Amino acid sequence: MDFELDEELKMIQGLVRDFVSEQLRPLERDLMGRAGDLSDACISLPVEQEDRLVRMVQEMGMWGASVPEELGGVGLSTLGTCLVEEELAQTVIPFGLGDVTPILYDCNDRQMENYFLPALYRQKKPYLALMEPEKGGEIAGMAMRAERENSSYILDGQKLSFTQASGEYFAVVFAVTEGTRGREGVSCFLVDKDAPGFSVAGGEEKAGWQAQLAEPLFLSFDQCRVPVKNILGEVNGAFHLGEKWLPARRVVRGARCVGVAQRLLEEATIQAESWQSFGQPVYGRMDIQASLSAIAMDIHAGRLMVYEAAWRADRGESIRNKTAMVKLFTTQMVYRVIDEVTHIYGGPAYVAGLPMKRLCRHALAASAAEFALDVQRNIIARELLKGLKV
Repeated sequence: MDFELDEELKMIQGLVRDFVSEQLRPLERDLMGRAGDLSDACISLPVEQEDRLVRMVQEMGMWGASVPEELGGVGLSTLGTCLVEEELAQTVIPFGLGDVTPILYDCNDRQMENYFLPALYRQKKPYLALMEPEKGGEIAGMAMRAERENSSYILDGQKLSFTQASGEYFAVVFAVTEGTRGREGVSCFLVDKDAPGFSVAGGEEKAGWQAQLAEPLFLSFDQCRVPVKNILGEVNGAFHLGEKWLPARRVVRGARCVGVAQRLLEEATIQAESWQSFGQPVYGRMDIQASLSAIAMDIHAGRLMVYEAAWRADRGESIRNKTAMVKLFTTQMVYRVIDEVTHIYGGPAYVAGLPMKRLCRHALAASAAEFALDVQRNIIARELLKGLKV
């Protein structure tokens, strides 16, 4: 059993770590605002600054790091992608290395040209439209309908997307196409920006402390006509899109949780070293030491789980049960870490203008919703019960 990363992976990890520390983290203060009232805070980088960073990543040969080589990306292994995402999660700067949702990996040749490649090369932004204003992420009772009419489908309803607003975009829309048969009656549509009946609201850039809050985009479809050729994958097969890639993606999500928890530990350690209580540094208190050690142990355990699952995925093993454990553990770990950090700070760490506030929000965004955790618990329990019945 070898726990050592090979030299190539170490090089990639070091490359991204340097990029984060030298290029991204120095921008945090500008993003969070320097004015006393945070009136100059913003939620995203200026376009020219983002373009500069993209060019740097492209020169590094790391653009599209997680995208398969046959689709024009770098094609990093699952473990390599986890290392990259763990480092990127250690900053509040919203910047990635050209990631594209694996749902679009199932585009046909025409769709690759019109949607996937523009998404990869930042010419268009895909707005993932699964959630609904009333239903959230629930599949049962999805209100969005798509009715067949000759060579088109008519879409009616509303969706939410938490994608950052963009000037050029298209929507990746999940809608019920056959009765109410749950996941097996849902199709996915690629809807162009200028499709009649399609409109987008929200996503405006906010100022001050509100710039730290992610606002959803509201996507409305009023008798929106979408040609049959714009169905992604098979009719009624929306939840099979990118299926072969999804287990590995869940492990990558766990890596993001580990990364943001690592940054939280770094900030909490600085706080413990610099803060005094009754004239004494607090790092000597047993309760502070207990909190720091609890965070460190949680991160270590989460990292081991992530790396093992990624390693097994790269060996071609089935990791369904492992990914459920990773997603469940790392999500719960993030909440525990935030609780311990709050204790070390002697009160709420959500102080406007401090990196800790956005880091905590970043941590919660990296984790999963409670209903998604119930799915992971169900997967783990089913595997256990299956073993008992053998």
